[in-house]
Amino acid sequence: METRSIGSLTVSVVGIGCNNFGSKVVGKLDQQRTNEVVAAALDAGVTFFDTADAYGGGASETFLGTALGSRRDEIVLASKFGMRLADDRQGAKPEYVKRAIEASLERLGTDRIDLYMLHKPDPETPIAETLGALGELKAAGKVREIGCSNFSAEQLEEARSSGLPSFVAVQNELSLLNRAAEAEVLPYCAEHGIGFVPYYPLFNGLLTGKYKRGAEPPSNGRITSFADDRKEAIFSEENFDRIERLEAFAGERGHKLLELAFAWLLAKAPVASVIAGSTSPEQIKANAAAASWTLTEDEAAEVDALVA
Repeated sequence: METRSIGSLTVSVVGIGCNNFGSKVVGKLDQQRTNEVVAAALDAGVTFFDTADAYGGGASETFLGTALGSRRDEIVLASKFGMRLADDRQGAKPEYVKRAIEASLERLGTDRIDLYMLHKPDPETPIAETLGALGELKAAGKVREIGCSNFSAEQLEEARSSGLPSFVAVQNELSLLNRAAEAEVLPYCAEHGIGFVPYYPLFNGLLTGKYKRGAEPPSNGRITSFADDRKEAIFSEENFDRIERLEAFAGERGHKLLELAFAWLLAKAPVASVIAGSTSPEQIKANAAAASWTLTEDEAAEVDALVA
């Protein structure tokens, strides 16, 4: 599989989001199924694994560390901190950053995290204070690179201009059906050499092709658990119009909608790796195969027009 760079790290262009590991939500992955998915990812050439201390209340990190076992050094391991776990376990104050990483290292069963990310901005803590603490973790060898998630271009610039060790990656939502990051964050990443890691690349599963206009949605689909108003927004007539145009475009070229979703993202230079949650080895194989389609500039422009 093709690789790209995030700072000093080299990652596969298709990664795996580990939010399904250890989740208490019915239908998600226990340890045995996590082991199977991780093994399938490694066999498919996936080397970028993305988790967080908030996933499954910490169970995702524990399940992932167990599943990797002796193969830990074969992958680039990313984890995140900052989401509320308890009243005294949230945010980005320096003392909490140091506490959070120790807990993550223990759950993951490793001595370092390759890419450690602030899960969301903390309005109560100056970013320079957080970066100072993260810089100390880098100097101690507990972290190789640092990143962030859900940051605006303005917030990225505040971090970059601090003069402290800064973010080499940002993880924000981006897909064919949610292109907000294209306005400011993606150009900022291109200008400053920051790797962009899109989450929800399949728009909560709508870009897998398993949801059809007028058909009863599959009971195990992610979207079925959403509130009614959110489901209504996702299952809009406009979105299904776009889906049908995109499916036709992909089909005319011998590809599936899911493959187009990945190919479109990977056609954007700042995108380092596309992470998608997977609950089976079959999904892993499908995601990995999607990386083999490279859109031409003309094709990418045509796709842009189809969803405009």
